[in-house]
Amino acid sequence: MYYYLKCIECGAEYSKDEVIYTCSKCDGLLDVIYDYSSIELDMEKLKTECPSVWKYAKLLPIEREPVTIREGGTPLYKCDRLAEKIGIKELYVKHEGMNPTGSFKDRGMTVGVTKALELGMKTVACASTGNTSAALAIYGAKAGIPVIVLLPAGKVALGKIAQALMHGAKVLSIRGNFDDALALVRTLCSQEKIYLLNSINPYRLEGQKTIGFEIADQLGFRVPDRIVLPVGNAGNITAIYKGFREFKILGITDSLPKMTGIQAEGSCPIVKAIKSGAPEITPEDNPETVATAIRIGNPVNAKKALSAIRESGGTAESVTDEEILEAQKDLARLEGIGVEPASAASVAGLRKLVEMGVIGRDETVVCITTGHLLKDPQTVIEVCEEPTVVDANIESIRKAIFGNNK
Repeated sequence: MYYYLKCIECGAEYSKDEVIYTCSKCDGLLDVIYDYSSIELDMEKLKTECPSVWKYAKLLPIEREPVTIREGGTPLYKCDRLAEKIGIKELYVKHEGMNPTGSFKDRGMTVGVTKALELGMKTVACASTGNTSAALAIYGAKAGIPVIVLLPAGKVALGKIAQALMHGAKVLSIRGNFDDALALVRTLCSQEKIYLLNSINPYRLEGQKTIGFEIADQLGFRVPDRIVLPVGNAGNITAIYKGFREFKILGITDSLPKMTGIQAEGSCPIVKAIKSGAPEITPEDNPETVATAIRIGNPVNAKKALSAIRESGGTAESVTDEEILEAQKDLARLEGIGVEPASAASVAGLRKLVEMGVIGRDETVVCITTGHLLKDPQTVIEVCEEPTVVDANIESIRKAIFGNNK
């Protein structure tokens, strides 16, 4: 397969054999560019094979056997009860928490760690709010290479730290926020022969674009009117849009969804840029939200995300922590879908935008939920009712269930 890297700012081009993350001329973000005329897809196989990341291998920039633990193929749930409560005709939830490590990050890491080996790299590293570190630790373990992780101290859910530690990563908790951790890990990787696998790495996003492929695939190669998803470092909204664009370029589908990004009120630089019409974001120095996975004040993929939102005719909106937690409960209690708080931002944002009249009630919408409930069990314990303690006899059980009515 022929492909190369291209700067989205100045247009500079780089060979696929270079270890590079941003443009050496202007520090712009890079994109993977393919010769689509050379890509031949078996449409019969595409229509019959079960979805997974590597089902779409001909659209991925890898030329060796992948490092995989069977990621992708996550369920797309039709959520009629939730749709009725929100007041929308057709609603689906793509639950990325059903990936092997419990988040969408597995899609990027199967491609990213495979690319690290392809480029001859011996160690991999990332900064993380949690899910990235868990995924990198696990894929690094599978590949048999060392993993270094920088986390903001006291700002990462324990479930995610546990995954990174159990799978052997060298975990460093820094006295700073995620943006500090990312700046430091970028310096480390530039000074040492360590491969950076944050989403500033364009190959990470190539794995994540398979979410877009799968949504179209699971809907019978029909494109929804709108995709609504949480936005943290802004790689996912960028990647999913690229997936839909590639299917359209190849003639597999004939339209694009409106990309709609949701951020927490305490951490929403992309929302502010979209609403003000600014060409780029103003970073937030002290982002804060209960949704730890999107507690990022200076998203590295902001420029790509702004383009995806604007080109697709989408929008961005912020929601409060209270709205996020309410949506988290609705997903669980109406549809049986257990997600971490950041994931529920998509549903909270959908509800708000429907009430505002921005999203039409007759639209077909897919919400992305990015991480599993058990990624952040502490928040669940804090916001849900405590178990009722009763004596070990049937009378106490009946009284606890029925009160004095029976």
